[in-house]
Formats: sequence, structure tokens, C-alpha cells
Amino acid sequence: MTEPPDLARIREANRGHGLARRDLPARPIELWRRWLADARSAGLSEANAMIVSTVDPDGTPSSRTVLCKGADDDGFVFFTNYLSRKGMALADEPRVSLLFPWHEIARQVIVSGAAVPTSRSESEAYFATRARGAQLSAAASEQSQVLDSRDRLEQRVAELAARYDGTDVPCPPHWGGYRVRPWAVEFWQGRNDRLHDRLRYRRSDDEWVVERLNP
Repeated sequence: MTEPPDLARIREANRGHGLARRDLPARPIELWRRWLADARSAGLSEANAMIVSTVDPDGTPSSRTVLCKGADDDGFVFFTNYLSRKGMALADEPRVSLLFPWHEIARQVIVSGAAVPTSRSESEAYFATRARGAQLSAAASEQSQVLDSRDRLEQRVAELAARYDGTDVPCPPHWGGYRVRPWAVEFWQGRNDRLHDRLRYRRSDDEWVVERLNP
């Protein structure tokens, strides 16, 4: 399947321009927002998708894709089932890596930080904005647990739909958000001949220090 010509043009333009120190704002969140806007303008599907990597209590690494639902100077926010594999992993080891894979435009961002649960009010406020079907799915799914059959899952969704017919679906107590507070944010921009640009913001006390890394 041939990609849109505009996407190839944007990727080659990014590779040609590169990423210079003078291009960087004082705070990483500003550049991340700019790059996210560029990814959306380029037509990338689910531009706010990110790969979340955790470590299980037994030391086994685990990765999955989730949607970033908010970001500011205090961190990057996503929502999930706290009893899922990633929820159990984060309860034991909050250090986490996030990866925004915008490879179609020769860019990616890697965030290293620690995940902390959002407040209950923040979780409930976001849950209320979700489509009703997504609310029922979140309430019905015992995420990451072994499932006997899809029929059983769909039955649980139907039971909850009947229970809450005509009323709001409440946010389950085991469901909510995490805010990943970064101590490092690396911006990678592809260049020709594999001489990529890698510029990393690293938190030092209350300031951000910028470092260039070898590709």
C-alpha cells in the first residue's frame, strides 16, 4: 500500500532540516505539543498513542500501547484498570518508559519517569467523558486476566447495560488514571545515513538541562 505523497514529503523535510539546539524551547512539554500537532496535521492515525513499558514484580518487562489523554508540565496522563498487568506492575515499580512512535514523519519521543495515580476526582471526571460503550467495557473487563470466552465478556457487558439502563455508568473503583512525571524526555529526529539527531531534556533540580546524544 503506497503512503500519501504528503507524508513522504514531510518525512524527508524533517530529515533534511534535522533538530538543532536552537529549535528547542525551554521546556520539553512545549516541543512535545508542537510535534504532536505536526503528527496530527500529517494525518497520523491515533497520534496520541504511546507505548508504555513497565517491569513486572518478577522482573519481566512488558509493553503495550495506550492513548495519552493529557500532558502538561506535571506529566503525561493515561487511564487504565488498576488491576491489569500494567497496573500491578506500576504498583510495585512506578518507574516507566513512554514512547511516541511517529516514525512516518521520522520522529519519536521517549519519556522516562515515575507514574503516580491521578486523583479520584480526575479519574471520575475523565470517565464521565467516555462513550457509554467504552464505560461499560471498562466496567466489564477484568483486564489482563484469562477469559474463558468472548461470549462471557459480552454477557457481562449486557448485564451492566441492563443494570445501568437510564442512569450513568459509575467509574469502577479499580479504574483510573496515572500521571507519568518525567525526569528525562528525549526527542529523536531521523536523518540521512543513520546520523539521527537525539536531544534529551534531563531534569536537574528544578531546571531542564539539554544534552545531545550520539545516534
